[in-house]
Parts: sequence; structure tokens; C-alpha cells
Amino acid sequence: MKLWRKANLVYLVFAFLPLALSPSLRDSALAWSATLIAIVLFLPLYWVSYTQPAPRQLLVCGGIALIGLALTPFNYGGNTILIYAMAAAGYGQPAKRAVAIGIAIVLAYAAVLQFSGQQLFPTLMLVLIGGSVLMGAILGTAQERRNAELKLTQEEVKRLASMAERERIGRDLHDLLGHTLSLIAIKSELAGKLMSRDHASAAAQIADIETIARKALGEVREAVSGIRATGFAAELAAARLSLLSAGVSLDTKIDQMPALASEIESALAMSLREAVTNVVRHAAAGRVEVEIESSPRALLLSISDDGRGAAIAPGNGLTGMRERLEKLGGQLSVDSVIGAGTRLRIWLPTAATA
Repeated sequence: MKLWRKANLVYLVFAFLPLALSPSLRDSALAWSATLIAIVLFLPLYWVSYTQPAPRQLLVCGGIALIGLALTPFNYGGNTILIYAMAAAGYGQPAKRAVAIGIAIVLAYAAVLQFSGQQLFPTLMLVLIGGSVLMGAILGTAQERRNAELKLTQEEVKRLASMAERERIGRDLHDLLGHTLSLIAIKSELAGKLMSRDHASAAAQIADIETIARKALGEVREAVSGIRATGFAAELAAARLSLLSAGVSLDTKIDQMPALASEIESALAMSLREAVTNVVRHAAAGRVEVEIESSPRALLLSISDDGRGAAIAPGNGLTGMRERLEKLGGQLSVDSVIGAGTRLRIWLPTAATA
């Protein structure tokens, strides 16, 4: 059982409050005995109330409610146990059913008070406190469900991105090495045939093979250096999920993206990742806007948030981002005003388009 569920048991003290405040109940051995028995019966049910499947959990919830109603004629503090039943319904049942169970518990409690000759005032306490607990449980369960769905979505995005990356690497290597290796194989076969009758021609073919192999090695090294490059679209999807999990909305204003060289697109993706990481960790923002404006010669990426803003200090990742952009001939500007949010403007040339 989670720690907060154990801590919730402290509220059982309110079941004894009427016994301490009411003179007629204070000296009633029957009321004290009934309260203690009710709590002893309640604890095992509470212990399993959050771990049972929905049908069985409904029975557990009903059992807790019956204990609270059975205690009410002896101690109107039975509404404390009824609040636990409403909480269990909120966490374990669909929202509409949970609300119906809550209403039924309130009506049953009022009826027991009426037939046992007690005042109906404690019903108001049950409505206010129990209703709040019930709605909190329903909303908490919905949030947990959304978080679980979001986690699954993030994992699916990562899986799809990984598949796309593997496919891209496979295509690149095939395009890069397929023709080269075929040419090496043909020249090697020709050199073998010439070896016995024309040493000069065979030596020329072998020299060509060495040149082709060295060129292919250089191309492979260039390709490997770009393997880790992340597509901007994939990074934007990951940013949306990351912000959503932090309760931050994302608005995008993106023109038609031009075809970019891999190093340019990688720099944009990494800049977006760094900016979103800073927003999640430091900005306390509620909204982020990503805007891209492109022209035949340059591309401008703007990332702004409505967070608290702050003086830009070294060590927050912006230094590395600026150095990476300047190597590509780009620029980074940061506008941050305390209480008014932060805006990053990233300019990159697009002369080296794919």
C-alpha cells in the first residue's frame, strides 16, 4: 500500500470526535464499543480497497459503506467511514458510477439518521467533505490514466523514431556502399585476370581499388558522423509530449519546411530539445510557442514561453547551443524578462540544402 493511503488512516480520529463532544455519547459504553468494532472491521477492507479489480472493489466499497451505516445509529461519526467508501468508489469505479454511489451513500446516511432519531446536520458534513473527496479521487484517477497513456504514447514515438532511424541508416549505407563495393569487386576480378599477362594493367587496377576504398572509407566516416542526427519533425513530436507531461501546451507556427542538409536539421532539432528541456526544468511556463520562418537563404526558429523569465546564466546549455550554431554560420539570441517569459531566436543559413 502506498504511503499516502496509510497516512489517510489518520482521519479515523474524526469517528471518535462525536464521542468526545457529545455528552450523551461520551459516557455511552455502547457507542464506544460500536465505534471500535466498526474500525476493526473497516481496516481489513480499507487495506485491500485500492488493490482489487473493479467488480470486487465495488463489493469492498459496499462493505465499507455498510459498516459506516451500521455505526451511525450509535455514533453519527459513522460518516467518517462513509467518506472512505466514497473515496474508494472514486478511485476504483467509472466516474458516473462513482457519483451515483456517492449520492446513494449520502441518501442512505440521511435515512439512517432520520430513523434513529438524530439530527440531519451531519449529512451536510458528509456532502461537503465526502463530495470533495469523491471528486478528488475521480480527478486523480483520470490524471493517473492520462499519465499512463502519455507514457505509452512517448514509448511508441520513441519506437517509431528508432525504426525510422534504422531504415534511414540502412538506405544511406546501401546508397553509399552498394555501387562502391560492386565496383571494387569488378576491378578485383579484372586485376586477378591481368596478373599473369599484364602486370602494369593489374597494378593500375589495384591502385584504382585502393583509391576507391579510401574514398569509400571517408564517405562512411561522414555518414557515421551524421547517424545521430535527429529529424526536426521527430524532435517536435517528442517536445510536444515532454511539454504535455509537464502540463505545458505547445503551439506551432511552421511554414513549409525546406529540404535541409543533415547538419542544419540536426542543429535545429538539438536546439529545440535544449530549449524545451530548459522550459520544463526552469521556466514554470504554461504555454510554449514554436515558430519557423524560412527564406531561400536562411531559416529562423523562434521558441518562446510565458514562464517566469530570468537572467541568463552560464551552464544552462545555451553556451553549447550557441557554439554549435556558430560553427554552421548561424546565430542565437535570447530575450528573457523576469515575469514575462523567455524567447530564443535561432538563425541558420540554408545555403547547404539537401
